[in-house]
Amino acid sequence: MEITSKLPRVGTTIFATMTALANAQGAINLSQGFPDFDVDPELVSRVGHYMRRGHNQYAPMQGVLPLRERIAEMVAACHGRQYDPESEITITAGATEAIFAAICAVVRPGDEVIIVEPAYDSYAPAVQLNGGIPVYVAMRYPDYRIDWDRLAEALSNRTRLVVLNSPHNPSGAVFDDRDMAALQRITHGSDVLILSDEVYEHIIFDGRPHESMAKYPPLAQRSFVVGSFGKMYHATGWKTGYCLAPRELTAELRRVHQFLVYAANTPIQYAYADYLADSSTYLELAGFYQRKRDRFLAMLAGSRFKPLACCGTYFIMLDFSAISDENDVDFARRLTIEHKVAAIPPSVFYHRRDDHRVLRFCFAKKDQTLEQAAERLCRI
Repeated sequence: MEITSKLPRVGTTIFATMTALANAQGAINLSQGFPDFDVDPELVSRVGHYMRRGHNQYAPMQGVLPLRERIAEMVAACHGRQYDPESEITITAGATEAIFAAICAVVRPGDEVIIVEPAYDSYAPAVQLNGGIPVYVAMRYPDYRIDWDRLAEALSNRTRLVVLNSPHNPSGAVFDDRDMAALQRITHGSDVLILSDEVYEHIIFDGRPHESMAKYPPLAQRSFVVGSFGKMYHATGWKTGYCLAPRELTAELRRVHQFLVYAANTPIQYAYADYLADSSTYLELAGFYQRKRDRFLAMLAGSRFKPLACCGTYFIMLDFSAISDENDVDFARRLTIEHKVAAIPPSVFYHRRDDHRVLRFCFAKKDQTLEQAAERLCRI
């Protein structure tokens, strides 16, 4: 039987590839973005509590109401915008499902979708699977800022959606108020929609605020805003996210969501609802991860790697040009095999494989893990 692939240029994701290589080589895995420390025992206990109470069947398609209510309270407190828990908040099976559902809901064959590179690797395949045409706009290197004039030039009468990500994976860049003003200017008077990937919204450093689309009414009214409990609560394997959007956009997203997964995990949703009631569980994340960032950077001070600015997320980019003239994919493989530290080569996040000879390292790890990794990196 001959099968014509719908994604002929897509192979196994780089995260699976580098994690498999790290496991095979016994390397420290700073590639895939997951913590190696445990979830809070209290949160685990709440999941067990709801399992024992019999909450083991399907949740409502849109998500359990207590969790949607807690999300509405969090967003109102953090960004000053009121989302209706009934009609504007949807619980999804991870942020990636929310992203796919949003793209599937609004992108039709022939629609153009602007993707800012380097870009998380699920965006373009989701666009292509729905018949859309990715239009790529590269961030400036090395500060990873968006050239908004260039993005404006990429807009056309066929542009349906702009996909944005802040705090930005893989670079760690963060939008500021100038970015939001520029985005409002170039979308004013248009029918362009926004998909805003904000899964690291509570992991921003040095006292900087998170500039969410939810914070700006002209942007909120045209935006799907995606969040992740996996990133907030160190539970990436639980695959629970959410999407905020105006009523009309939410209705379209839910039409798709119900046929992708129908509903997310029931006892985990109830547990998150309890846990989210204490705002310190997410407001203290920035300080927690900033201490890890600063500790990792201090341990790398004697290495030949040059760190780039990291304002958010739990990733940092390290320039290896003083060490090797290899491309980033080859150097990442050699680093894993010979030096037993795995990282992500960011060229895979560009459609033309732009290579700046940097690697992305995850510092959402135990201090002991970071110390061992830094010791190995400093010996190179």
